[in-house]
Amino acid sequence: MTEQALSINGKRLWTSLMDLAKVGATPKGGNCRLALTALDGEGRDLVVGWMKDAGLSIEVDQIGNIFGRRPGRDNTRAPVMVGSHIDTQPTGGKFDGCFGVLAGLEVMRTLQDHQLETDAPLELAIWTNEEGSRFIPVMMGSGVFAKKFSLETALNARDAKGIAVRDELKAIGYAGSAEVGARPVGAYFEAHIEQGPILEHEDHIIGAVTGSLGLRWYDVNVTGMEMHAGPTPMATRKDALYATSFLIQAVVDIARQNQPYGRGTVGEIQVHPGSRNVIPGGARITVDLRHKDADTLAEMDKTWRAACDEVARQHNVTIEVEQVGQFEPTPFDPSLVEKIRLGAAHRGLSVMDIVTGAGHDAVYMAAVAPTAMIFVPCKDGISHNEIEDAKPEHLEAGANVLLDAMIARANETR
Repeated sequence: MTEQALSINGKRLWTSLMDLAKVGATPKGGNCRLALTALDGEGRDLVVGWMKDAGLSIEVDQIGNIFGRRPGRDNTRAPVMVGSHIDTQPTGGKFDGCFGVLAGLEVMRTLQDHQLETDAPLELAIWTNEEGSRFIPVMMGSGVFAKKFSLETALNARDAKGIAVRDELKAIGYAGSAEVGARPVGAYFEAHIEQGPILEHEDHIIGAVTGSLGLRWYDVNVTGMEMHAGPTPMATRKDALYATSFLIQAVVDIARQNQPYGRGTVGEIQVHPGSRNVIPGGARITVDLRHKDADTLAEMDKTWRAACDEVARQHNVTIEVEQVGQFEPTPFDPSLVEKIRLGAAHRGLSVMDIVTGAGHDAVYMAAVAPTAMIFVPCKDGISHNEIEDAKPEHLEAGANVLLDAMIARANETR
């Protein structure tokens, strides 16, 4: 069989996804497999066993990232890596992250089935704590690998019960010894469900992901004055919640003014003192602004801060804005994105360029090596939810495009 005629085993891919989903299964059909819990350890053991069965040699680094290596004809070349994660949200689905890992495994299994070699070696990565549901920072394993933060910062992170990452790695048997980030990477691919509705709405099977949105996160505190709701005339009030309502509208307006890639979300609101007949004296909100263009995102930031100043002036309140997070927009490698487009065309699959609005390990890996992502649709765009769903034929299609792209990159003339 020629490499061009290869196809992955869609039934085997689906069976593996369903078998992994049994570990930490939830009543509504989803998964709860929080990072570094015993269930995460059980899931890791299951997938590592499959990796070994596919002929991969296994290495675990100091933050618990798992790497399965398949030799190439020229092992002096940096490997073509594929990866994602298998930890989940507390009420997560069966496909987020897991599809990327098991699609990568299926590429390895397919090459093993047919005893085919690539010029460059291939590697499959399982990254630690991508979700950040239990430990912060999110995308922990890939973040340490890409030197976005230190190993000690990650190992010392604690969950709500005060349990440290370093202790849980030991408890589940994945406190590895390999130096984090020391292994070379020639290219990195990641397959993923879209986690949004665009592919399904546009009736495309493959998304060639050209990059990720940048984001700015803010904590905002609005301070007015608590006063009795009955005796206090409207004109003399310093109503923190009323002022905050204009800030919420400003966030949404800024995003709408910067379409199609602008995003604006107020995800949390807290009011003080929270009494029916007391004018609110304090309010706190979280703000999330996103865009794919760095200059536009900077302008959105400027407009947002100006809106805060204007609301404070008009409503006689104090507004404190603290930026608590920032990711710059990350373009993916054009040559790898083109390989994804060509793989889809080769398979007769509809494909469209798309930008990811969510964080993925690929965003960090783009700082390490040429990187690209493959998206497939998920039902109604729903993710981080137990009802998350995807069609087996779409998952198979994405894995086949991944196979083609990885082979094309691994066999590229140096």
